[in-house]
Amino acid sequence: MTGTLDDHRYMAAAIALSRRGRGLSTPNPNVGCLIVRENRVVGRGWTQKGGRPHAEAQALEQAMDRARGATAYVTLEPCFHLSPRGPRCADLMVRAGVERVVIALQDPDPRTDGQGAGHLKAQGITVEMGLMAKEAAAAMAGFVLRQTQGRPHVTLKLGLSLDGRIALPDGSSRWITGAEARAHAHVERAMHDAILVGGGTLRADAPTLDVRVRGLEDRSPRRLVLTRGTVPQGWNAITAPEQISALERVDHLLVEGGAETAAAFLRTGLVDRLLLYRAPILIGDGLPGIGDIGLTDLSTAHGRWRLTDTRMLGIDRLEVYEAVRSA
Repeated sequence: MTGTLDDHRYMAAAIALSRRGRGLSTPNPNVGCLIVRENRVVGRGWTQKGGRPHAEAQALEQAMDRARGATAYVTLEPCFHLSPRGPRCADLMVRAGVERVVIALQDPDPRTDGQGAGHLKAQGITVEMGLMAKEAAAAMAGFVLRQTQGRPHVTLKLGLSLDGRIALPDGSSRWITGAEARAHAHVERAMHDAILVGGGTLRADAPTLDVRVRGLEDRSPRRLVLTRGTVPQGWNAITAPEQISALERVDHLLVEGGAETAAAFLRTGLVDRLLLYRAPILIGDGLPGIGDIGLTDLSTAHGRWRLTDTRMLGIDRLEVYEAVRSA
């Protein structure tokens, strides 16, 4: 679907709304929805904590009778499976009298997968599918990967010196990056269901892994550790990166180190996104950010990562990379 300029503008806003639910809505997808009538937004919503209410239900409740004859912009196909937790969003759209529904991404969940759109069409509602599907899928990457590959979306975060070190030789690492970069990293934490570190990092640093940004403190994710040893109360352990597939209610996982844990996830091809915070300092003989990832031929290192964003955070530079996956 190509869509008009207004269609793109409203869908982009719905996608932005969907990001508000990331890290909160699991096991449901973090969906965004706008209700627009006569070129005015009359309702908006995003999936709330724990997955209810859905974005469409919230937006329609806000719009009330103004939804009749309106266009709904929704980042994921309205659900069509029965649930004891609430009504089907496709039914809510019909009852509200929505005239047109613009959907970014068809739901990969087999319980809906085209049925929601089909029901809307059968009730005489105009349905247009595919507008900004790639962007919507990126915003709901954890849900999409869980449905298609059975695992969460994994982001690896590293705070590095210019020469790729994360600490002095004695392990001292506070602080590699400045306050602005650390604040950004805490906002990233708030958008994940769980954070994972290695056993060595847990023993050496005793990290709290909470969110220390005013207003987001209640969004601190679950704490995980990659280890074969015992773990403190309040922590959960896995013994291999592949075990992330069995984690319940985790669609977005943030890996924060150390070097061997980062290498373990990279070796298994389970890193989907890299966050590199680079401080303008040189350390020299310090601890490397990443251990052995099993690379034996330099030519195979190329073409694996695509730069998607870069910005300055105070004096530090953030670089965001996404893994290049074969079709």
